[in-house]
Amino acid sequence: MFIVGPYEFTREDARNTLLAAPKILAQMSEGRSGAIDHLLAYVNQLLEGTTIDQLTDSEITSVLPTVWAALSGATPTLRALGHIPSPQIGTLVQLNSSQGGVPKKSIDHAYIGWKGVDGDRQATRKHHGRPFQALSLWSAEVMKTLRSEGHHVVPGSAGENLTVSGLNWSDVRPGTRLRIGEVLCDISSYAVPCKQLADLFVDRDFNRIHHDRDLENKTASCRVYATVVERGNVSPGDPITFEP
Repeated sequence: MFIVGPYEFTREDARNTLLAAPKILAQMSEGRSGAIDHLLAYVNQLLEGTTIDQLTDSEITSVLPTVWAALSGATPTLRALGHIPSPQIGTLVQLNSSQGGVPKKSIDHAYIGWKGVDGDRQATRKHHGRPFQALSLWSAEVMKTLRSEGHHVVPGSAGENLTVSGLNWSDVRPGTRLRIGEVLCDISSYAVPCKQLADLFVDRDFNRIHHDRDLENKTASCRVYATVVERGNVSPGDPITFEP
């Protein structure tokens, strides 16, 4: 186990965080005039020539805190430079949890810690469960649009922990910070859809909600992941706001 601040990483967590770091920073940088290009360049330089799968524990212990500091510092940097959405007040419509896989079922309340919703589990941690994936969020309005296209999505069906409403979903993007009830979280990355969701979509086209497709279509439909910055309790009906 590797410890960075309050966050715990298994070896697989650490490996996948290092692999994902350049892409996460690139997503945060999209359309923001190079505001964090220095962080992306730094991480790329740090990892250049590194075969991440072959890193020893001591090498991971050395490099992981530095990369995590760059990821954690990106959102405060963007906010300090004015990359903040307009004031909006949304609502936590549904809180979802499961013991693995999809769908996640509605629950009445939960404590959210550094690892996410207390009691929530992933069926496999190969692509899930890193500290930057502690929470998954999705928009009730996006689901409504998808249902109008014939897709079979409802709150929790695609595995999001937090179903939210009332926010411009294009603003809920990597590099923004949200207050949800008592919890503070940084939106870290877009969630890549997988074949486990295929039955929800017409023609099993689960990539309908892929961020790459959103970029092509100039839409916002992808789920997002978040890192927990402050722990606390949440319940449906809690307000959601962007932190200035």
